[in-house]
Amino acid sequence: MTTAAKPDLRPANPRFSSGPCAKRPGWSLEALQDAALGRSHRAKIGKSKLARAIDETRDILNVPADYRIGIVPASDTGAVEMAMWSLLGARGVDMVAWESFGAGWVTDAIKQLKLDDARTFEAPYGEIVDFSTLNFDRDVVFTWNGTTSGVRLPNGDKIPANRQGLTICDATSAAFAQDLPWDKLDVVTFSWQKVMGGEAAHGMLILSPRAVERLESYKPAWPLPKIFRMTKGGKLIEGIFKGETINTPSMLCVEDYLDALAWGKEIGGLTALKARADANLAVIERFVESHDWLGFLAKTKDIRSNTSVCLTFTDPALTEKSEDEQNAFAKGVASLLEKEGVALDIGAYRDAPAGLRIWCGATVEASDLEALMPWLAWAYETQKGELKKAA
Repeated sequence: MTTAAKPDLRPANPRFSSGPCAKRPGWSLEALQDAALGRSHRAKIGKSKLARAIDETRDILNVPADYRIGIVPASDTGAVEMAMWSLLGARGVDMVAWESFGAGWVTDAIKQLKLDDARTFEAPYGEIVDFSTLNFDRDVVFTWNGTTSGVRLPNGDKIPANRQGLTICDATSAAFAQDLPWDKLDVVTFSWQKVMGGEAAHGMLILSPRAVERLESYKPAWPLPKIFRMTKGGKLIEGIFKGETINTPSMLCVEDYLDALAWGKEIGGLTALKARADANLAVIERFVESHDWLGFLAKTKDIRSNTSVCLTFTDPALTEKSEDEQNAFAKGVASLLEKEGVALDIGAYRDAPAGLRIWCGATVEASDLEALMPWLAWAYETQKGELKKAA
């Protein structure tokens, strides 16, 4: 039996994890030398850095001036939970899910908040829900980009401008790589650890004027823990959206985020960041087109993510096997690539169909993806050879 030959070229950076994601090109610990370590986040230096992180986020993402931006605890998860627990219940809600994180928000609405008037709309991995079936006079909660399923909304055209309900959008793997139509979104959340390659534990919560109005006019029936409270005496706590965080942030992580934002601005802002992610996706698309044993989990091109790219093995010899056998094969391919040091953390998400998940956000270099593609073929052929030996 012939052994597949290993490619000569290796990626310079094998970090293709979908979160925390690769640092920006050229990053080193020296980028953090100005961090306000050992200083209070309430001191002038801490406040100024937190406020700058908010201001530069607004600048790069083109967030409208009347939208509030806050740095909140517990990454994107914390930001989504803050929004759901603080805003939902005022009217009926349509919960939308097409991957594991969206499914988690459905669970929270139904089983934790126990909302009386909650409808669920779900699509299988690789597909999205038809937004024309939703009622936007109700609140609507959804993910923009399915990090674990490799899909995204192509646009916000089906979200009406004259909606009565709020749109609550988990945009954690979309922000900085895809266009977000701010006039169609009332709450947007994301974390630093995705497209900008920042460190974990901090979330961003962006509120439209309509969302602020809801916060100031509606009091949920359930108690809110301290880290979820955004109002006091029926008024928004404005300090949260000026850098006065609810709890103590890591100033080291803040410095790292500021460094990532500075890099994003330097290379050309949102336009350049989107272009880098698009170019990365194109590398994989070209490879898939020329290899019939590999396909995209998102078969429809216009809903295919340009950040969390999910792949499946389409070889009939594999697709006819059991789910456990398909999972074992995919894990074997990912393990081979990790052992060779050419691709780290690219196995499919644990709840997703068997396959690979390659992060293609803006901090990833297209040249590293070009170098990785022949290794995918090597790992596939090698793993398939192992199956034949075992047969």
